Amino acid sequence: MTTTFFILGVTIVLFVWGRWAPDLVALLSLLALALSGVIDTRDALSGFGNPTVVMIAALFVVGEGLSRTGVTGWGGKWLLEAAQGSQIRLLVVVMAGTAILSGFISNTGTVATLLPAVVAAAWTVGSAPSKFLVPLAFAANTGGLLTLAGTPPNIVVAQTLEQSGLRPFSFFEYALIGVPLLVVAIAYMALVGRRILPSRSSEQRPVDAAADLADLASAYSLGEQQFRLRVRSSSSLIGKTVLEAALGPTYGAPVLRIEGREIAPDVVLRHNDILVARAPDEIIDKLMHELGLSLQPPADSPDEFVSKEIGLAEIIPTPRSEYLGQPMIVGQIAERFPVQLLAVRRRGKPVIDRDLTLEFGDSLLVRGTWEAIGELQSERRNFVVVGTPEAMATEVGGLRPRAGVAVAALAAMVVLMVTGVVSTVIAALIAAAAMVLGGCLSAREAYRSVSWSSVVLIAAMIPMGRALETTGGASLVAEGLVNTLGDLSPVLLLAGIFLLTTGFSQVINNTATAVLVAPIVMQAAVNLGVSPYPLLMIVAVSASTAFLTPIGTTTNILVYSPGGYRFTDYVKVGLPLMLLFLAVSLVLVPVIWPL
Repeated sequence: MTTTFFILGVTIVLFVWGRWAPDLVALLSLLALALSGVIDTRDALSGFGNPTVVMIAALFVVGEGLSRTGVTGWGGKWLLEAAQGSQIRLLVVVMAGTAILSGFISNTGTVATLLPAVVAAAWTVGSAPSKFLVPLAFAANTGGLLTLAGTPPNIVVAQTLEQSGLRPFSFFEYALIGVPLLVVAIAYMALVGRRILPSRSSEQRPVDAAADLADLASAYSLGEQQFRLRVRSSSSLIGKTVLEAALGPTYGAPVLRIEGREIAPDVVLRHNDILVARAPDEIIDKLMHELGLSLQPPADSPDEFVSKEIGLAEIIPTPRSEYLGQPMIVGQIAERFPVQLLAVRRRGKPVIDRDLTLEFGDSLLVRGTWEAIGELQSERRNFVVVGTPEAMATEVGGLRPRAGVAVAALAAMVVLMVTGVVSTVIAALIAAAAMVLGGCLSAREAYRSVSWSSVVLIAAMIPMGRALETTGGASLVAEGLVNTLGDLSPVLLLAGIFLLTTGFSQVINNTATAVLVAPIVMQAAVNLGVSPYPLLMIVAVSASTAFLTPIGTTTNILVYSPGGYRFTDYVKVGLPLMLLFLAVSLVLVPVIWPL
């Protein structure tokens, strides 16, 4: 027991120090427990197979599927519309919406789903994500107090009552204290908390698709020498494929796109097709004369080059690229990578030549499906993809064809979690599998979407809770505090239970905390001859007040990296809120559930 407390103390100091990454500190803590003999190998590795850890990984995949299909982007736009450009209004909308959603699905799932949209919305209203992500996490924790299914500690205390032969708390009974606490949390964050939170983020500002497209169009002079040509009924191109037409190789007039249709080598040209070609005036005159084409009004804005399925990317060949010295034809669609070469820049200037040999230092602008661009990103030996086309893919075109699949997978997960047909982790895994099988994202993208540092952190800290339980450390502290304060005053007992439970929940899983404390509190209520309802409700409330550390709950961990937070940020903004929750609970709980 002494060894466990020593390791726990050192772990907390290292977390606060912040010199080493939190996941590394957690792994060192795990190794210390194992090497000192406090826990065996099975317990040391139990966290990596823990349902909570597996569910976190699955929810990252669910969130990525929603992002790639445009659902989170749509949600972000809704948040922006509701906020109407106001940072305070956005904060209130985010916290209220998060709390309501987390009352019916897992807090972790709520945060993982909403996090990308909140990050985008924060930048758009002129603020940093760090001003909104801790409120997002705290709102999810507080929203868990709205229903029985909101968070596992609620179920633990209800089962404790039922096992003692008493009426358990009803499904919405928690909302009697949860709603006032949510109002307090929102008011605190809007008036005080947002001023305490730092203005920083470890992530770059999300892609502004419109601005990026405008920059690319200007850098590669896409709007210059670009013409719209209609295929007339007498044109010799009718019936030929784009490859057979060979306007780029033959005339030096590469077809950049066919309006209203996808462009590919095997696409057959038809009467009235509008071809967007890039060539000098004399070449365009030649095309109209020889091929039966007619000139149309000027080209539309360059952002028509992208859509829900088609995107742009800027690539640079690496020094050892096998394509260096190879001929490149503007307008040609490559066979290995189904992307079309739109333009080339050399030494900072666009190259207009029809045929050129690729040199090191050239940059290429290509167009193709988002999947094809993803293949280029994996070809690291030959190319470097500039910028973040993946982020642009989530911003362009609104909802994508697979958005319905993503929403259905999310809805199914919610229904399964609420009804309890399967466990929450199985529900999350089903949703993640549906995202991949439904084409919302590929298996490779699913693996890349998981924040493995967060997964390792929580998995490595779970054995600490096991060590505190098996060595009797948790029970020793809990029994001493409850028995001592119980002899003084019931209100002091409530305060002691709150501080004890919230203290444990800062460093170990809140479910494990509730499991340890609830039976002791139940026995104390029987011994003191008071009602167990207010005491156990205090356990449920305080188990959801892990506001002081990033490791207190998985929701805190999820926002730690995207918000660029430090360990001390949680203490600065979380301690006043925790004290407010303590004060409100001591006033309302004995009134709602008399001692």
